[in-house]
Amino acid sequence: MASPIPEIPDCPAFYVPGQHRPDQSVGFLMRKVLGSVLAQVDAQLSAYDMTYVQWLPLYKLVMKEGNTVAGLARELHIDPGAMTRSLDRLEGKGLVRRERSTEDRRVVHLVLTDEGRKVARKVPTVLAAVLNGHLRGFTEAEWQQLQQFLNRMLANGEAMRRAAHP
Repeated sequence: MASPIPEIPDCPAFYVPGQHRPDQSVGFLMRKVLGSVLAQVDAQLSAYDMTYVQWLPLYKLVMKEGNTVAGLARELHIDPGAMTRSLDRLEGKGLVRRERSTEDRRVVHLVLTDEGRKVARKVPTVLAAVLNGHLRGFTEAEWQQLQQFLNRMLANGEAMRRAAHP
């Protein structure tokens, strides 16, 4: 028999099972917003023959946030097999190349080609434009407050994860 869902101390009861609609769910709304952002970025980067699973690793590589398949997969919460397939396509387009580490032959580093750096530099501009478009009508204070709220939700989720897996 499955164990009951644990009570979380000091939590509000904003959601009651069976008494709210999906369109009232913060998680559902965040997922819809993310979907909208990614669709707009994909649309703008399609001019460079890029998709989400391709431009995101390029962006991370240009920002120096990972340089191996495993590191990028972990950083982006993407299955390593899917990451490998995406990187294969990027390599086929001449945007990325793989270089075996001289210190540890088991490690393969990902390196942007000159063309890859050129395309990757477009991503921050597109991201900024799309995010700013989604924030149209927000004041700077509201934007900062939204970031604080989302960071608080992330911290709460991390605290729940740690409590469930001490």
